[in-house]
Amino acid sequence: MIMKKVFIKAVIAICVLGITHPVFAGNKDRSGQAGATEMNINPFGQSTGSFGMNVAYVSSIDAMKTNIAGLANVEKTDIGFSHVVYLTNSQVTINDLAFAQKLGNIGVLGVNVMSMGFGDITVTDYNNPEGSGTYRPQFLNFEVGFAKEFSNSVRAGFAATFINEQLTSIHANGAAFEGGVQYVTGTRDNFHFGITLRNIGTNMRFAGTGFTINGESPSSNYSMSETTPADKFSLPTYLSIGASYDFYLDENHLKGADDKPKHRLTVMGDFTSNSFLNDYLGGGLEYSFRDMFMVRAAYRHENGIGSVNSPSMYTGVAVGATVQKQVGDKGPVLAVDYSYRPTQKPNNGVHVISLRFMLR
Repeated sequence: MIMKKVFIKAVIAICVLGITHPVFAGNKDRSGQAGATEMNINPFGQSTGSFGMNVAYVSSIDAMKTNIAGLANVEKTDIGFSHVVYLTNSQVTINDLAFAQKLGNIGVLGVNVMSMGFGDITVTDYNNPEGSGTYRPQFLNFEVGFAKEFSNSVRAGFAATFINEQLTSIHANGAAFEGGVQYVTGTRDNFHFGITLRNIGTNMRFAGTGFTINGESPSSNYSMSETTPADKFSLPTYLSIGASYDFYLDENHLKGADDKPKHRLTVMGDFTSNSFLNDYLGGGLEYSFRDMFMVRAAYRHENGIGSVNSPSMYTGVAVGATVQKQVGDKGPVLAVDYSYRPTQKPNNGVHVISLRFMLR
């Protein structure tokens, strides 16, 4: 009981700190000053179909990129793989592998590895403006998270992510932390509330031999090398608060007390306060039939979106679908998730497809 109170209070304190901290201003003057912005990328097809606004009720491995508290909903073992085509024809791809295991009454432990590649980029310099070879940047995020269901109504969790950004001769490393809480109530546990604070961590700085220049001394006939240090940059911290409500459309037509509704319509809303970007405000819908087939759509608004000078590449719209089926009476659940978010500059869109394997 003591550990329960301490854990929940610690997570709530982190989130409250995010609410009161002056970094959350949605200040356009701070736009572009953060680094490691891949930390804001969600690689899962289920949650990106609603632009990640399912903070209040997200569950399973998706929670490690949305609200870590939802990881507590894992029943036994969840494994997932995602592939993201980030702006079609841009050569930017994202691959993600996630694993979550329930540890009895202790809680749920999750591990997530996300790799981001940019294809071959031509090396150019003053003497070779047409190029003299190629290089391949690579970003890697390794996350470990833990979540626990403390009662039928409260779940909480925290996670740490190791960040590595690597080019040919320079690199940057950092660590980010996050915490989240979910609360559920209602006759059928159909009202959900969630809050999460993500990407609090160390400043990062690029270093390596790529910052070293070899040249001739202006006063003597000997060579010298000079290293120019790079400046530090902050992580893209943000606070997200969401709520959702489940409407069971056939609830009044159930024949018995043990019968479960077949049709669910979830209405969700979310507010995200970004430290280095505009704030987001949006809502969405998700329809589910027997928890076997789900479709979802959402709209996320920010200042200036849709204009010529829009700060976002997105149009604000997101759509997605899920098909999942249990193999046999006691077999695993297999799921396929897909989402699409159209973009306006460039207008090739972002496609996400995920495969999930869940033991019950």
